[in-house]
Amino acid sequence: MPLSPLSLRLTGCCALLAFASAAPAWSAAVGPESRPVAEQAAQAALPPMLQDFGSYVDSARAAFHVPGIAVAIVKDGKVVWEQGYGLREAGKPDKVDAHTLFAIASNTKAFTAAALQMLAEQGKVNMDARVTDYLPWFQMSDPYVTHEMRVRDLLAHRSGLSLGAGDLLYWPPTTYSTKEVVERLAKVPLTNGFRSHYAYDNILFAVATLIIEKASGQTYADYIRDHIFKPVGMDESLIDMTYLKPGMDVATGHALFDFKDLKPVPPMAWLNDPGAGGIYASVHDLAKWMNVQLAGGQLPGTDADGKPRRLFSQDSQNQMWTVLTPIPVSKPPIAELQPLMPNFSGYGEGWFLSDYHGQKMVWHTGGWPGMVSRLTLVPALHLGVVVLTNQESGAAFNAITYRVLDAYLNPGNKTDWVAVYEKAVNYAHGNADESWNKHQALRDAKSKPSLPLANYAGTYRDPWYGDIVISNENGKLRMRFSKTRQLIGTMEPWQHDTFIVRWDDRALNADAFVEFALDADGHVRDMRMQPVSPLTDFSFDFQDLRPVPLKDADAAAKAE
Repeated sequence: MPLSPLSLRLTGCCALLAFASAAPAWSAAVGPESRPVAEQAAQAALPPMLQDFGSYVDSARAAFHVPGIAVAIVKDGKVVWEQGYGLREAGKPDKVDAHTLFAIASNTKAFTAAALQMLAEQGKVNMDARVTDYLPWFQMSDPYVTHEMRVRDLLAHRSGLSLGAGDLLYWPPTTYSTKEVVERLAKVPLTNGFRSHYAYDNILFAVATLIIEKASGQTYADYIRDHIFKPVGMDESLIDMTYLKPGMDVATGHALFDFKDLKPVPPMAWLNDPGAGGIYASVHDLAKWMNVQLAGGQLPGTDADGKPRRLFSQDSQNQMWTVLTPIPVSKPPIAELQPLMPNFSGYGEGWFLSDYHGQKMVWHTGGWPGMVSRLTLVPALHLGVVVLTNQESGAAFNAITYRVLDAYLNPGNKTDWVAVYEKAVNYAHGNADESWNKHQALRDAKSKPSLPLANYAGTYRDPWYGDIVISNENGKLRMRFSKTRQLIGTMEPWQHDTFIVRWDDRALNADAFVEFALDADGHVRDMRMQPVSPLTDFSFDFQDLRPVPLKDADAAAKAE
């Protein structure tokens, strides 16, 4: 799962940054004194700055209200740390360990990129071939972009789509198939020039998923399992939550309902875009993945002929780790984050690329309902760190990641990143409050809708999403996205012909303004939506919808 533009500024990419205000009931779950002796012994392998690392992770859990966190650190081909902290689910006794499975969300994108490069090495895919060479029916909303879109472009966030465009086709989960999602790309609007701007998307990884399946003759899940998980030795990893079984060592996600009340959220399967973010993995398995990446694709051991085993070639990795799309470097929201401001930033094939203390970093984050994560590599130092969490706090995984990076790259400066990110979270909260206060100040609270509520009811059709149904139920308007079970809510009058839809599922944190435009005869002409809060995840791309009453949509379709 992706995240809000505000979260992007604070975390660097695509994982939720959620905020908490109440003290959690689990805050005393696991302290340093209760950890296994094995962990205390393992600290001897860490640099001096990390000798109190366990306590530091616990401080991040407490500060950002995260029930459970798992961390792995690799250096020079060895695992120097892998440990769990806290609880798999708040209020229950099961503890997180190095083998606990978490949804790694957009960290899946690096696996998708590797799969395409592996197929390219076998001559089954050409990274610079047109997408239509593999999927002749593929269409973007612009014929030129359709014709020029190459396989490599699918991995680089430079298509001309807006931030998170089309995400509502599968987020929250919809009943569309992967092919149906990709087919609907033909109606998703482009807002930038092709290859001219960076704008994070997920939908083109659905296209990549279909190309992997066509080129390999396997499902995406089978290909990743057979050709990546097995060779790397990732025996614990799964493609999505449908493979989870009762009794497994798996974390439960937690979200701040209405941005304030921490509660568990149910697991989610991303069946119609698995290549963008479906994988569940443990830090134990991801330590192996990091070591293969840091070894340039080389696997442990040798083949039957005594030759080194490889997952992919060094050339393939060079392509994945080369900037394809520059990303503007912006000023951090608070001065204390200034030391993290990179000299360069960009996106390669499924990886973010930037620098820290003079060293190139290769990294990614991931956001999922109730879980966020970050995996970071420093190739020149053969260093990797992965942080998995079961709460939507990008602040937590960043504070932990930068403590590890400082220990190896900047050992003379023991910055308390937990304190820094606490300040950043408070700043973000303040911005969100200010935004809401501005809306309230400009509201004409005495105004009433122009029409009887029943006149707003009906089926509205968006060109790319499909149907949105508004019904008049006992004097209240209810909105239902026809393909999305979780997007059902009650519409409250805000002012004039604008309402706020408040979703029944309060974990979404995605309430939206719904604005109706009327024609000269007082009939609804169209409807527009936008998130109420700047903290809402960018995958709720309501602003890209253009729904019109069904009769008008049918007429427009016939005119085409």
